[in-house]
Amino acid sequence: MHAYWPTSWCVEPQCYHFCVSGAGYLLVGGKSSRMGRPKALLPFEGAPLGRALARVVERAAGSVVLVGTPEIAEAIGYPAIADRYPGEGPLGGILTALEHSGSDLNLVVACDMPALTVEFLASLMEAAGLRDADVLLPVGAANRPEPLCAVYHRRSLGRLAAVFADGQRKIMTALSGLNVMHWPVADTEVFQNVNTPEDWAPWAGRYAAQ
Repeated sequence: MHAYWPTSWCVEPQCYHFCVSGAGYLLVGGKSSRMGRPKALLPFEGAPLGRALARVVERAAGSVVLVGTPEIAEAIGYPAIADRYPGEGPLGGILTALEHSGSDLNLVVACDMPALTVEFLASLMEAAGLRDADVLLPVGAANRPEPLCAVYHRRSLGRLAAVFADGQRKIMTALSGLNVMHWPVADTEVFQNVNTPEDWAPWAGRYAAQ
């Protein structure tokens, strides 16, 4: 596996007006039991879906590290670290990212949201840099939170690690006790995730291999 440590980033001045210590992480683990094959390796725009999303996260956050199964990460071809808590759900992946990171703001994204864009994630990072939150949590339709497309401050690690050690695996429950700020999102298409072959079918047809 590759070793990789994120660095400070400064987005282009014509778009934003500040520099912030930030890093991006893409979660590529999970059993993908309903899909029947690893979601990160689904063919998308002529490459694995995880590779396409890694590019998006990297451009938005200034860096990207994959978190998850080593074999899947190697197939995607980006710097990667193994999930320290395999089989324990996405909260374990978030903890792995925060334990690895040397940055204050950490963009953590799941690998099953093919509609995510650089512009959306960069705006999320900008918003996090302007707020003093432990977690900046996007919320979509009906105030549905999206904890697997959120920005986690490094100081949230202690609380998350403590509740994880107590046996908690639900992300939203683990976030209680933290300073969580909601970031309303009107266009919730960006959060569309793919969990089953039926979910994936329209995306596979729309983005055939090039």
